[in-house]
Amino acid sequence: MDKKLLISALAKVVAGILLVGALLFVPAGTLDWWQAWLLMGILFIPMLVAGFYMLAKAPDLLRKRLNAREEEGEQRTVVALSGLMFIAAFVVAGLGHRFGWPVFPTWVTWLGAALFLASYALYGVVIRENEFLSRTIEVQEGQRVVDTGLYGIVRHPMYSSTLVLFLSMPLVLGSPLAFVNACLHSHYCEAHS
Repeated sequence: MDKKLLISALAKVVAGILLVGALLFVPAGTLDWWQAWLLMGILFIPMLVAGFYMLAKAPDLLRKRLNAREEEGEQRTVVALSGLMFIAAFVVAGLGHRFGWPVFPTWVTWLGAALFLASYALYGVVIRENEFLSRTIEVQEGQRVVDTGLYGIVRHPMYSSTLVLFLSMPLVLGSPLAFVNACLHSHYCEAHS
């Protein structure tokens, strides 16, 4: 086992947990928010399972997935603005919880959780099907166009699953305003991809 890779992966997960937790619970002003805990669970538990699986079976893929440094200027801008919109959705949801802004019915939270987990599973299939999958735009030695499995149905199944992931998070949180933010985010990303 590659201990350096394990430490790097665990550090990113812990940093993610702390960041998402802060973005949700600080604006909410409380830890008493079950939808935020639900989102944290469905976001990070599968991430840990997938990370340990890749560490054992595909460490090179895990290494590529951990590399988030985008080299292309325009793509860096898209990633940065997407990050700001992502942060805004969490903060808006937290503020909505604190100040009692309108919320979706509980069944929408559970629908959002189901969509999120289905998208996560789809994301896992995409990672398994495309050994060249990377978080950044790059050309790799021996790279070829993948056109089987999900890639035979949808040209960019990773983007499709990521879109559903992003749109389902505000549903899990029960926040209509955060959902509007996520829709604007997805429209922005679509226009710049």
